[in-house]
Amino acid sequence: MEELAKEAGIPVRTVRFYRERGLISPPRREGRIAWYDDHHLARLRTITGLLERGHTLTGIADLARTFESGRDVAEVLGLGEPTEETPVRLTPEQLADYFEGETTAENLAAALDLGYLATDGDEIVHISRRLLEVSSELVREGVPLATVLAAGRRVREHADALAELFVGILENRGDEAEPHQLRPLARAVVDAELSMALDRRLRRENTDEPPRNPC
Repeated sequence: MEELAKEAGIPVRTVRFYRERGLISPPRREGRIAWYDDHHLARLRTITGLLERGHTLTGIADLARTFESGRDVAEVLGLGEPTEETPVRLTPEQLADYFEGETTAENLAAALDLGYLATDGDEIVHISRRLLEVSSELVREGVPLATVLAAGRRVREHADALAELFVGILENRGDEAEPHQLRPLARAVVDAELSMALDRRLRRENTDEPPRNPC
């Protein structure tokens, strides 16, 4: 424990306190010797980083329990399934940087439930770099992360329905069409229709606005 505390740059009593709070896992024991490894050191450095960003120890403990109850990478990504999305590996500190002030246990639990996040040892894996960057940009624009995640859940429902529609079209062709050929065509249709739907909605909102006072 003394060596671990020295490497982490914190007092031994702090390491002992974290052990008692369940913030780091117990060491591997051989007789009377307790062995700590790089995973313990990484966890201590993560705790220090989160504290510096304003998180409380109670909040950090909640985050740790949330991630430890999360699904693993294989379950979320689906080994062997084709995907065009690029997963991103992050430390808890890096995730906090993406969503500063919004990485609450509730939001992380929602992201795990949606399958946006998974755990792989001491690392966090976001299922899609594109989703990560767009979500982060929305939060920087002032949209609460909870709202972004709720919207993501609704979008997921519509996306599943669209995928079922386009796969059905492919299956009904009666020949041996390649599934990868459908992806760009489906994306083009959805992108065009969404663009036109946004135009219609924005025009409707502008039309419904009350007349402005010229004075």
